[in-house]
Amino acid sequence: MEAQITLGDIVADVILKDIKNVHLSVYPPNGHVRISAPERMSIDNVRAYAVSKLRWIKQQQKKLQSQERITPREYVNGESHYLWGKRYLLHVFETATTPHVVLRARHLELHVRPDSTVEKRAELLETWLRQQLKSAVPKLIAKWEPKIGVEVANFYVQRMKTKWGSCSHEKGNIRLNTELAKKPVECLEYIVVHEMVHLIERSHNERFINLMNENMPKWKFYREELNRLPVRHEDWQY
Repeated sequence: MEAQITLGDIVADVILKDIKNVHLSVYPPNGHVRISAPERMSIDNVRAYAVSKLRWIKQQQKKLQSQERITPREYVNGESHYLWGKRYLLHVFETATTPHVVLRARHLELHVRPDSTVEKRAELLETWLRQQLKSAVPKLIAKWEPKIGVEVANFYVQRMKTKWGSCSHEKGNIRLNTELAKKPVECLEYIVVHEMVHLIERSHNERFINLMNENMPKWKFYREELNRLPVRHEDWQY
């Protein structure tokens, strides 16, 4: 069942489904609110829950609406791109060789076909960034598994529009947003730890916070840094 509730000037989508707990989400870019709740829960009770979280909802909306957006990229010479939080200027070379990316000290070389489109250039660079992320993650997982006391069965890297990461508690898998390759390594490490802790505790409750504090005392600093950095410009879907 799907419905909507109004909380002053905020409209929230409500989805009642076969789950045990209520899940409240505030999505970028403008702070769209969605609440997933157990089927047995009445709309009035969902509204009461949302009202109790209204201050938090407004805080999240304010953060999202004030976050800087990266303008759409055109993949041309002199354009700025990022790897691990460091800015590189793009140098585009048209060549008959196999398209590839080369990392230099201060710039990224994009070697493409003479007739390459913006979409092809974007695909080439995104694939390369995804590979950088895939190469970095195993070392972080290996570092934190003995510290947290949990094993990650598999990890996946994919384009995600509303989250930096997610996990499957039952399967022991974690998923990471490809955009993390553009952020400082410390931010990637924070998300990896965050999702690994979720394999122990699903909710953002006191136990989860205590586990984060115990394993990564500066996690809130990294979270704020990640949320402060510009994010990709695009039409977000929920």
